[in-house]
Amino acid sequence: MIFHASPEDAGVRLDRFLSSRSPEISRTRLQRYIKEGRVLVNGATVMVPRTRISEGDEVAVNVPAPKPLSLEPEAVPLDIVFEDQDLIVINKPAGTVVHPGAGHESGTLVHALLHHCSDLAGIGDALRPGIVHRLDMDTSGLIIIAKNSVAHHSLVSQFAERTTSKRYVAIVAGHLRNKSGTIDAPVGRHPVHRKKMAANVRNGREAVTHWKVLKELKGASLIEARIVTGRTHQIRVHMASIGHPLLGDSLYGGPAIIKLQGKSVKITRQMLHAAYLRVKHPGTGETVEWEVPLPPDMQAVLAKLL
Repeated sequence: MIFHASPEDAGVRLDRFLSSRSPEISRTRLQRYIKEGRVLVNGATVMVPRTRISEGDEVAVNVPAPKPLSLEPEAVPLDIVFEDQDLIVINKPAGTVVHPGAGHESGTLVHALLHHCSDLAGIGDALRPGIVHRLDMDTSGLIIIAKNSVAHHSLVSQFAERTTSKRYVAIVAGHLRNKSGTIDAPVGRHPVHRKKMAANVRNGREAVTHWKVLKELKGASLIEARIVTGRTHQIRVHMASIGHPLLGDSLYGGPAIIKLQGKSVKITRQMLHAAYLRVKHPGTGETVEWEVPLPPDMQAVLAKLL
C-alpha cells in the first residue's frame, strides 16, 4: 500500500496517518508493522510510530501475507451451561473470539470446542464447525453450538426463520426519554470506516431491536434488548443511533469513564451480555431455554452506578 501525505497531514504521527488511510487495519497492528521495518517514508525505513510526517511524503506499507489459519484443538476452559448429544451451550466470557480469523489465529472458542468435542470438525463451515450464531469478542453470554449435522441444520434454520428468542442486558449512556421502544433501522457497513457498521445506510439490511429500561442509574441506564434480526453489532449500532451508546463501546462513541461526585467509574469493555436464549431442541422438538446472570465485571460497574 502506498499513500501520499496532503497538506492537512503535515505534523501528524505516522501511525495515526496510516490508521486514517487504512481503517480496516487496527492501529496496534500498524504500529507493529512500523516497528518491524515494514513502513517506508520516501523510500527510507522508519521504525518509530510517533514520527511526524510532512506534506508530500510518500508512505509505503509492506503488509505481510496472512498466516494460514489453524484449527488445532486447544485446552481452553469452557463455562458449559448445558450439553447433550446434539448441542452444547456456552456462557462465553468477554474477550473471547468465537472463531478464528485475521489477528485471531488461536485461542478462540472454536479451538476450545474442538478440544472438548473431538468429533465437531466437519459440521458446517470448515473454520466455524458447529457455529450457528456468534457474539462479538467483547460481548459475554450465551452461545449455542451444534454437535452434529442434523442439529446444525435445525439450528441454522431456526435462526434464519427467526423462531429463536434472544435477550441481552446492556448498560447504556444517559437516561432514555421513554421506558421502552423499538428501533427499526437497517444496518450495514459504514461507508467510510470499514470496521464499523451503521444504521440507515444504503444497502443496509433490515434490523429490528426492541428495548426496555430495567433501571435508571447515575449517568446511565440498565436496559434489556430483544433482537428480531441478528445483524453484526446490531444492538451497539442501534443504541448509538438514538444517542445512547453502550458504556465502554469506543467504536460507537460509548464512554470509557463515567464521572460521579468524588470518583470515576472506568469501563473496560462494551457493557453487553447475552443473558437469555430459547430454541427448539433439534433432537426432541421441545422448547428449551437458558438464562445466565451478569458477569462480575458488569455487576461491578452496575453496583457503582446505583
